[in-house]
Amino acid sequence: MKVAVVGATGLVGSKMLQVLEERQFPVSQLIPVASEKSVGKKVIFRGEEHLVRSMEEAIAMKPAIAIFSAGGGTSQRWAPEFAKVGTYVVDNSSAWRMDPKVKLVIPEINAGMLRQGDRIIANPNCSTIQMLMVLAPLHRMYRIKRIVVSTYQSVSGTGIKALRQLEHEERATVLAVAGHLPAATNSIEKAYPHTIYRNCIPQCDTFLENGYTKEEMKLVNETRKILGDNSIMVTATAVRVPVTGGHSEAVNLEFERDYDLAEVRKLLTNTEGIVVLDNPAAFEYPMALLAHERDEVFVGRIRRDESRDNCLNLWVVSDNLRKGAATNAVQIAEYLVAEGIVE
Repeated sequence: MKVAVVGATGLVGSKMLQVLEERQFPVSQLIPVASEKSVGKKVIFRGEEHLVRSMEEAIAMKPAIAIFSAGGGTSQRWAPEFAKVGTYVVDNSSAWRMDPKVKLVIPEINAGMLRQGDRIIANPNCSTIQMLMVLAPLHRMYRIKRIVVSTYQSVSGTGIKALRQLEHEERATVLAVAGHLPAATNSIEKAYPHTIYRNCIPQCDTFLENGYTKEEMKLVNETRKILGDNSIMVTATAVRVPVTGGHSEAVNLEFERDYDLAEVRKLLTNTEGIVVLDNPAAFEYPMALLAHERDEVFVGRIRRDESRDNCLNLWVVSDNLRKGAATNAVQIAEYLVAEGIVE
């Protein structure tokens, strides 16, 4: 099976190659694709070098599946071109997520809606994926009326430039403390308008006219689309924190009816892809460090909201580059193959 990875030299693209290899996806021929400046370079997959191709070359090779992680503009331009030659595109950008003709898929929740004609399939936002992995079974049981979520998102969600900014600022601070002259702060291209080291920035993505950021509105709109319920009220605050990997979320839910805490824990414990880590007395709760290089979504600090009826508090953590991006995309591809949609 020919498989193209578009954006193969990027942070998420590299993780996609890793996950494809780890999960032993049936790749007979890998087609790494990247921007023109990266064409001709080589990436390693299953211990072998593979030449990075241009978009045109990759389309001419007619891959069965193309997994995109190259930005919204690239996906908008090239995903339809791959689809025209019969390729199934799994796109990790926001380009197609809210298109009413495109399925927005978290395999554990709604892969069953995929059909033969779905040539472009959208991978949800990383923060949405981890939140809904936990919320979907609770919604089926109790019906969610309202979600209040605050996210604490690592710099890896922004990309390699953000990781370099954090590392540079940390190194400069260490040198200054040691009495050495730190490197000039303008010597690297910054991903954020402010220092991220030892700081929290209450902005993920750009601001919209309503005062919310794009990231916050993704949580609102994607939640409703995936759960198939536009009546759910959602409000979000997304914060960038000086963590290299792993997103964390404080989630407050209001249900239509009351719930039993023991039943909630049992339900989540028995849900595929979720790990309940909830023993505060022993200092056991989800943390970004524990989620590193794991595909599961971790949930803890499960407790009743005592300020309001039928409300529940949760703390949700996941590796944003894996389940939040690469793994979810590869799982969609696995479903396409398993169901015979792609042969």
